Amino acid sequence: MASTSNPLTLPVLPLDDEVVLPGMVVPLDLNDPDVRAAVEAAQAAARRQEGPGRSPDDEGRWSGDGRAGKPRVLLVPRIDGTYAGIGVLGTVEQVGRLADGDPGALIRARRRIKIGAGTTGPGAALWVEGTQVDDSAPDPLPGQVAELVKEYKALATSWLRKRGAWQVVDRVQQIDEVGALADNSGYSPFLSTEQKVELLETTDPVARLKLAIQWLGEHLAEQDVAESIAKDVQEGVDKQQREFLLRRQLEAVRKELRELNGEQDGEESDDYRARVEAADLPEKVQEAALKEVDKLERSSDQSPEGSWIRTWLDTVLELPWNERTEDAYDIQGAKAVLDAEHAGLDDVKERITEYLAVRKRRTDRGLGVVGGRRGGAVLALVGPPGVGKTSLGESVAHAMGRKFVRVALGGVRDEAEIRGHRRTYVGALPGRIVRAIKEAGSMNPVVLLDEIDKVGSDFRGDPAAALLEVLDPAQNHTFRDHYLEVELDLSDVVFLATANVLEAIPEALLDRMDLVRLDGYTEDEKVVIARDHLLPRQLERSGLNGDEVTVEEDALRKLAGEYTREAGVRNLERAITRVLRKVAAQHELGDRELPFTVGADDLRDLIGRPHHVPESAQDPAERRTAVPGVATGLAVTGAGGDVLFVEASLADPETGAAGLTLTGQLGDVMKESAQIALSFLRSHGAELELPVADLKDRGVHIHFPAGAVPKDGPSAGITMTTALASLLSGRLVRTDVAMTGEVSLTGRVLPIGGVKQKLLAAHRAGVTTVIIPKRNEADLDDVPAEVLQKLDVHPVTDVRQVLELALAPASNGAQVEVPVAA
Repeated sequence: MASTSNPLTLPVLPLDDEVVLPGMVVPLDLNDPDVRAAVEAAQAAARRQEGPGRSPDDEGRWSGDGRAGKPRVLLVPRIDGTYAGIGVLGTVEQVGRLADGDPGALIRARRRIKIGAGTTGPGAALWVEGTQVDDSAPDPLPGQVAELVKEYKALATSWLRKRGAWQVVDRVQQIDEVGALADNSGYSPFLSTEQKVELLETTDPVARLKLAIQWLGEHLAEQDVAESIAKDVQEGVDKQQREFLLRRQLEAVRKELRELNGEQDGEESDDYRARVEAADLPEKVQEAALKEVDKLERSSDQSPEGSWIRTWLDTVLELPWNERTEDAYDIQGAKAVLDAEHAGLDDVKERITEYLAVRKRRTDRGLGVVGGRRGGAVLALVGPPGVGKTSLGESVAHAMGRKFVRVALGGVRDEAEIRGHRRTYVGALPGRIVRAIKEAGSMNPVVLLDEIDKVGSDFRGDPAAALLEVLDPAQNHTFRDHYLEVELDLSDVVFLATANVLEAIPEALLDRMDLVRLDGYTEDEKVVIARDHLLPRQLERSGLNGDEVTVEEDALRKLAGEYTREAGVRNLERAITRVLRKVAAQHELGDRELPFTVGADDLRDLIGRPHHVPESAQDPAERRTAVPGVATGLAVTGAGGDVLFVEASLADPETGAAGLTLTGQLGDVMKESAQIALSFLRSHGAELELPVADLKDRGVHIHFPAGAVPKDGPSAGITMTTALASLLSGRLVRTDVAMTGEVSLTGRVLPIGGVKQKLLAAHRAGVTTVIIPKRNEADLDDVPAEVLQKLDVHPVTDVRQVLELALAPASNGAQVEVPVAA
C-alpha cells in the first residue's frame, strides 16, 4: 500500500514488549516516564493548535485546516530496545485514574503511520515525522476476500463462544472492513508479540486477514487437542476416584458381613495367611508363600506389588502339590487297553508295557522313590503325520489310570513359554509345564509335548534348551519355574514327546529321551483301523449307523491302497467321510435307498476315480520306466516313506555343453552322490560294457521330479547309477524294482537309514522287488511279516549286482535309442 504525502510530526510513545493495532483502545500507566513524556508533549502541541470557533472531530482534527486538536501520539512497539518501522497514530481520549488508582491515559489507536526522520518538539518526548499508510481494501470486496471475512468471523465466533464472550461476538459480526477485522485479532491473548508486530507491519489488509485466520485456526486446533487430553485425564481421575470409593464401600460391606457371621475383623492379607497355613504345601513352598504374605501385609492398597503378590499366591495355592493318582498296575489290563485303542504300533505298546512292569516291581519292593527321584519315563514318538502319536498319549494315560494333558509346542519361540516369565514383567505367567500340571490337577499326569520338532528359537531364547531340565530324569525333581521360583518335582510325570522329523530335534534334547519310531501302517493294519475305529466314528458324525450303511473290507482296502497313499490314516478317514457324506446326501435327495452296502465297485460313482494307481497297474507304454534312463528309488520324508523317480538324459554333442546338470531342488549330499555315480561309470565303462567314451563331449542331465520338494541324502546313490547305466546301455529298468543305498567310488553299496519306512512305501506303491544294502539286512526284522511276504528283497554289496537285478535285457540283442536332451 502507498503512503500519503502529508507528513505528520508526532511524539513517540514507546510500547515495551507490547503491540497496539488500529481500532484498539488501551489504558496506559503515566507512571512510566516515557509514556508520561509523550502524553505531556502531545497535550502541549494540542494546546498550541486550539483557537476560537474551531472544534476537533472524532480523530482529533480541527475543522478548517485539518490540523490535530486532540493530543496525538505515535504508538511504536519497542522489542528488545529496537523500534518497529511502523507505528500507530493514537489520540489521547482521556487522562485520569486507572482502576488501581494510578494516573493513566486512555488512548485510541487510529491508523498505521510509517516512521520517518526524527525532529524537534515541545516536552521531553522523542518527536518523529511520519506518513499515513493507505491500507484500505477494495470496495466492493471480491468473492475470495468475502469468503476470507466469513471464515474469520466463523473462527472468531467459535473461539469467543468457548470463552463465553457473547457480547464480543456481536461486535465482531458487525465489522465488515477487511483491515479492521484483521486488526481486531490484536486483542487475542494467544498471539505472541512477534506475531502482533507482523500484523502491524503487514500493510495489505487481505494478507493481514489471512495471517489472522491461520493463527486463529492453529490455536483452535491446539485448544481442541488440549480439551480432549484434559477430558481423558479427568475421566481417568474420575474412574480412579470412583474405583477407590467402591473398593472402600466393598471393604465396609465385607466387614459388616464378617461381623454378622461372627467372624473376626481382618484384612485380605490375613485371609491369604490363613489359606497358606491351612494348605498342605511342601515345607519350602510354605516358607516362600508366608514371606510373600508378609510383603502383602506391609504393602498399601494402591501398590501394584500387592496385585502381583496376590496373583502369585493364587497360583501357588491352586497347584496340586500333594495330589497324585494311583497307577493301575494291572499289566494285562493295560496291554488290553492299548491293543483295543490302537492297531499296530507294537513297538510303542511293548515299551509302555515294559515301563509299567518295571514300575510295578519297584513299587512292590519299596523302591518307588530313591533320593527324591522317581525316574519318570520320557518317550519320544517320532513318525509321519497321521499314525496316532497324539492319540497314543491319551491311551497311555488311560492304561496307567493317570490324568492326561497335552502341551502344544508347535511354533513356540519364547523360552519363557517353558520356564515362565519373571514376576517383574506385567502380565507374567508360569510356564506351560506348570500350567499343564495345574490343569491336570495331579503331580503325576501324563504330559504330551506335541510337535517338539517344531520348536523354534530367536532373540527371545531357545525353548528347546529350556526343555533340557524338564526332560532329564536326573534333574527334573528340582525343576524351577521363573515365575514360581520354588522347586517343583517333575520326576513322577510321564512325558511323551511327538515329532515328525527326527533330525529337527536338538541332539542334547533327544539324548534325554527314549526314542520310539512309528514308521507307519501296513495296508492290512489300515483296513483294521478303518473297520474298527474310523468307520464307526464317522458313521456317528454323519448321522448314520451300521444297520443303514455297511462298507465292505474290499472297499476299505481300495480306499487305503488307491485313493490314499500315506503312512498314517488321516486321508483314509477323510475318504471314508466323503463316502458316507455322499450316501447321506443321496438318501436325502431320494436317489438312494437305505440300508446300503458300499463295495469296491461303488467307490468310483461316490467319490470319483482313484488318485494313486500303482505303477505296475498302468499301461506299459505309460509307465515312467518305459524309456531308458529312468529308475525307481525309495526315500524318507516328513510324511513317511515314498517312492522317488530318477530321470537321466544325454545332450546332443553338437548343441549341448559337456558336464553334469542336476535339477529337482537337491541338497549338497545328493549332488555329491550324482558326481560319484557318474565317476564310477566313467571309470568302469569297459567292465560294464557301457559306451562312456563320448561322455566327455556330451552333457549329462539328472532330474528328480517334484522339483518343488527339497531332497537330500546319500540313499539315492545306486538309483542314480542305475538310471545312468540304463541311459548309456539303452536297457530299461524293471518296473517292479525299487532300490535304496549309498554308492562309493569303488562301486560298494553302503548302508542307509529308514529301511522299514522305505519298504512300507514300496509296498504301498505296488513294487514287488526291492534292492537294499547288505549291511541293512538286520533292519528287515522291524518290517511287518505280511509286508516281507509280498516283497522280494535283495540285499546287495556291489553296484554290479544292482545292475544285474534292475536292468532288463535288451530285446533280441538290439540297442534301444538313447534319449537325447533337447
